[in-house]
Amino acid sequence: MYHERLIDSYLLAWKSDPYRKPLLLRGARQVGKSSAIRHLSHGFEDYVEINFEQSSQYIPLFSGELSPAYLIERLSVTAGRQIVPGKTLLFFDEIQACPAAISSLRFFYEQMPALHLVAAGSLLEFAIQTLPSYGVGRIKSYYMFPFSFDEFLLSLNEDLLLVEKQNASAEKPLPQFLHERLLQYLSVFMVTGGMPEAVARYAATKQLLSVQSVLDDILAALRSDFAKYKKAVPSLRLQEVFNAVVQQAGGKFVYSKAGTQIKDYQAKEAVALLIMAGWVVPVTHSDANDIPIGAEADPKKRKMMLLDTGIFQRILGLDFTVLYSQPDFPMVNKGLLAEQFWGLEYIKYQSPEVYPDLYYWQREGKSNAEVDFLAQKNGAIYPIEIKSSGKGQMQSLRVFLSEKKQTHGYRFSMENFAEYQDIKVFPLYAVSNFARI
Repeated sequence: MYHERLIDSYLLAWKSDPYRKPLLLRGARQVGKSSAIRHLSHGFEDYVEINFEQSSQYIPLFSGELSPAYLIERLSVTAGRQIVPGKTLLFFDEIQACPAAISSLRFFYEQMPALHLVAAGSLLEFAIQTLPSYGVGRIKSYYMFPFSFDEFLLSLNEDLLLVEKQNASAEKPLPQFLHERLLQYLSVFMVTGGMPEAVARYAATKQLLSVQSVLDDILAALRSDFAKYKKAVPSLRLQEVFNAVVQQAGGKFVYSKAGTQIKDYQAKEAVALLIMAGWVVPVTHSDANDIPIGAEADPKKRKMMLLDTGIFQRILGLDFTVLYSQPDFPMVNKGLLAEQFWGLEYIKYQSPEVYPDLYYWQREGKSNAEVDFLAQKNGAIYPIEIKSSGKGQMQSLRVFLSEKKQTHGYRFSMENFAEYQDIKVFPLYAVSNFARI
């Protein structure tokens, strides 16, 4: 069963765009790229999917001439299906297994613009990096992430509850019983995470133990991929750094503490590979004196987040059986997890056309202050503070507002929608409400 995704509306817009370009759907392994494209195919008269890993006989077709007319003729014969521009959706899956196919995409834009051509693949970023040029300006990219909380609610058929959440505000807070219901769903989502297979399993069974086995399988597949990332970095070193990202979550990442026998330069390369693979999301420090925030970013000061809270908690050793023996187990009442959740949620609600960047602010000295995230909206910079409880001090927010001369900030917590002078309060589950402002 296919569950609705945020990317669907963008794919439909691409389908109907008369000036469309060949599309690369990018993102980490198993976030649902292929499923979204197959869902899109229902709107076409015909659909041809070519998986370069499963069907290696297609790879030699790209070893010579890359003109679209030549390729389509031979692809049609090999697939046993006529590929017709304007009627057929052609999907190159696992395209990283055939780098020449990536190079061919730009020629389709120039010579066969009527054809709907989309490509995707795991570890795609590594293949692109090896190409001298893959068609900048002639290929469109969309970035895809795991399920958001809103998508999770839709998968559980909570459409009406989602509408209530989306319409809520400080002026119109949710009724308490709906607020508590959303907090319960948030606790579940923190545990399951947003990987499509895990979400689908929970939607079908409502059994967290079943989800645990799914997450373990995904984690095993992810670790087996480490050997494919780059031979100059041994997979055991990548494993060490991957675990270090989890252990150091919430604070500035210290490369010298990434492993017992790993050098800084090795740790830095390993982190860069994990970011490229989409499994690690950096949060970069910025002085944030003016927009754009990235103009004063310092890449030497970064926090690192894992792409999914479910996998994050499995690496930390969360045993889902505890959730059955302790029904009120406060998974959501962990500041570190709440911070991870907010950052991951926020990037999911950005335009898929550009990979979103995350920033934080910190003042060091006699009077330390730290703001968890910074958001740039409507020509202003908004400081974001994340709390895992209902209440809390907001000193760092007000320090930032005073120093940077900004009008107001935001706090996300377990509290209902509210407003305290220059601080607007959103429930942690309402990141999408903030993203739409």
